[in-house]
Amino acid sequence: MNVKKYFVRALHRLQKGPGYTYKELLVWYCDNTNTHGPKRIIKEGPKKKLMWFFLTLLFASLVFWQWGILINTYLSYNVTSSLSIGFKTMKFPAVTVCNANPFKYSEVKHLLKDLDMLIEAALERILQPVPGNSSQNTSLSLNLELWNQIPLVLIDEHDKDNPIILDIFESNRTAEGSETSVGNKTSAGNQMAEGKQTSEVNQRTEGDETSVYNQTAEGNQMSTGNQTDTPLAPDSLASEEKKYKLAVKLCSYQGSNNCTYRNFSSAAQAVSEWYILQSTSILSKVPLQERIRMGYQAEDMILACLYGAEPCNYKNFTQIYHPDHGNCYIFNWGMDEEALNSSNPGAEFGLKLILDISQQDYIPYLSSAAGARLMLHQQKSFPFLKDQGIYAMAGTETSIGVLVDELERMGYPYSDCTNNGSDVPVKNLYSQYNTSYSIQACLRSCFQNHMIEICGCGHYMFPLPEGVNYCNNEDNPGWAYCYSSLRSSIRQRQICIDSCKETCNDTQYKMTISMADWPSEASEDWIFHILSYERDMSTNVTLDRNGIIKLNIYFQEYNYRTISESAATTIVWLLSSLGGQFGFWMGGSVLCLIEFGEIIIDSLWITIIHVISWCKGLKQKRAQAQYPNAPPTVSELVEAHTNLGFQHEDTGAIPRDEALHPEPGTPPPNYDSLRVQPLDILGPDSDTETE
Repeated sequence: MNVKKYFVRALHRLQKGPGYTYKELLVWYCDNTNTHGPKRIIKEGPKKKLMWFFLTLLFASLVFWQWGILINTYLSYNVTSSLSIGFKTMKFPAVTVCNANPFKYSEVKHLLKDLDMLIEAALERILQPVPGNSSQNTSLSLNLELWNQIPLVLIDEHDKDNPIILDIFESNRTAEGSETSVGNKTSAGNQMAEGKQTSEVNQRTEGDETSVYNQTAEGNQMSTGNQTDTPLAPDSLASEEKKYKLAVKLCSYQGSNNCTYRNFSSAAQAVSEWYILQSTSILSKVPLQERIRMGYQAEDMILACLYGAEPCNYKNFTQIYHPDHGNCYIFNWGMDEEALNSSNPGAEFGLKLILDISQQDYIPYLSSAAGARLMLHQQKSFPFLKDQGIYAMAGTETSIGVLVDELERMGYPYSDCTNNGSDVPVKNLYSQYNTSYSIQACLRSCFQNHMIEICGCGHYMFPLPEGVNYCNNEDNPGWAYCYSSLRSSIRQRQICIDSCKETCNDTQYKMTISMADWPSEASEDWIFHILSYERDMSTNVTLDRNGIIKLNIYFQEYNYRTISESAATTIVWLLSSLGGQFGFWMGGSVLCLIEFGEIIIDSLWITIIHVISWCKGLKQKRAQAQYPNAPPTVSELVEAHTNLGFQHEDTGAIPRDEALHPEPGTPPPNYDSLRVQPLDILGPDSDTETE
């Protein structure tokens, strides 16, 4: 019952309102608040009142300015990094080893035969550009159809404004035409320049040609101008006055005018790039199992293995196919069995390997580096050796001491990281290996998805989704042009960078590498004899220093570093900072804010009551405007309803001068006649009865 009365009183209080005017409410607040300043405004004299009003306004502005800075700092979600050092038994990292050469040349020679003949003839003409040389005589036996799909050309840049394009296998030109070149930005990211110039050129097989002349990866600036093909002079390439560069010509399709020239400062780089593009097209049509067979097998590559004091062999490695390096083998990947722990730090408790890379069976124009490619990474993660791997040189013993760094990042909203990649909009094509998410996998999957969408086929170096084929020159004649344009597109790269996220938790392995010649001259004889016998069951030496590599991989120490992020600003920091600024400048507290909130609520109620009163007054004025004089009586309303000829007398229309005089009032009654008279006053003719 008391609760009901309380709510009724509260309702009446709300309906009634604060009951003050704005001025009274403001004076009451300044007189009763605990905030310094407002009290002095109403209690001091005129001059001090003005001074205290200015100071209060100034310090209140400073408080709000500081509050804005503090809130903005909190909403920026900055982090601080802390470094801690721990000591524990750690899991030995997964170790991936590959050969720098992806395939045995003896196994793929029949596939690359035409390609090798083309590059040998091209190099002969580049080095000895004499008309009528052996290259011209043997050009009939070359597969020029393969050459014309992605040809190599010479560019004379002696005159930057008028570069001359010289076709290697077409030195005699009879037809005249005109060429237009437009300089575009290349994958190196140099500035783009555009221009159009036309000149007469002697050509035998081409008419008008539109080309895109790209800047090289070394930073040579693009130039545009007239291009005239002339016969190669005997001493033209050796002339000091002219500068020739070898370039790869890429067109949207064979015979198209939409072409780009990727030139290089060195012919070695151009030949390697051209050979990779051509071999990629050829190998993309070979089935996966056949490519695995043509690569280096584990039993031939891994000659000896020792982990700690336990012997191991090639069966302890997991084989995967890597497009860049062919067959790769992973130790302690943790896919099928639990990861191994390292019992102690030091070289005696690490992994020791002896590898045979068979350098004599390398592909001459595909692999210019000889050695083993290896990488240390987490268990169940895909090894991206091209980005994070290191080389081990043949004929050496390479010791790798490992230190572990564990990274712990804060998630949203402090950073845009992901735990498992489930919130990344890019489909992970490396999930077919059952590996964990990584930003490298995301970036490559994003590029492959864009290439499939734009070029209509996938690149040989990346995994494929279902229902898509790898690019090749026969089915996709312009794939190299599309791939080059896509790779040099800053917009496409930025899309992938914005779409992919770093992992919130990561483990990095810092390596200290040292090398020494192995085996020594004194011991190489017996070591090569033993290793040759174990591998080939032969008493003859079948191994040499150019193909043998020894690896030692171990933890330098069990101290590991943890780099963790923590929030630089918390809600506790924010509240204490806000309160500190308010107390310093205004001498206030949370209760002062409650008082200020109370006066705001009272002001709102006064405003609502005034609005309601104004609405009622407006409604009454509208009613008075409809009836300017006294409202009609009920009888007049009835008469007007029953008698259509009845008209209400409009007294308000009578002029003020002609207003009727007021009727005289009725005199008051004689109340004395009602008084009782005495009996002796009554006369004889009185009506009263006597006895």
